Amino acid sequence: MADKEKTMGMEQEEETLHKIRITLTSRNVKSLEKVCSDLIEGAKSKDLTCKGPVRLPTKRLRICTRKAPNGEGTNTYDKFEMRIHKRLIDLHSPSDVVKQITSIHIEPGVEVEVTINDA
Repeated sequence: MADKEKTMGMEQEEETLHKIRITLTSRNVKSLEKVCSDLIEGAKSKDLTCKGPVRLPTKRLRICTRKAPNGEGTNTYDKFEMRIHKRLIDLHSPSDVVKQITSIHIEPGVEVEVTINDA
């Protein structure tokens, strides 16, 4: 009887749910959305509660420079812009299951940040 209680306690410790936030960042929207959909499909196949993807505002980094290397000539400018897209996915699951989900192929140029909190 005591052995059953010990094994039940160990199973509960292993099954403790963590609040896991996955942050995806990329300059390419298509690859970012593909990785998001792959992560969500993996979570749904494991029957996990999943929230997201939450689309955060796009950062627009702009640089405006002179075309001419010296100060002579007409004042012509080049404008460059880099857009950074960000997505959030929240999961409630054991930490070992998240390792299986995040082991999918991630597109080049997509940065993944995983933070784990106790639920």
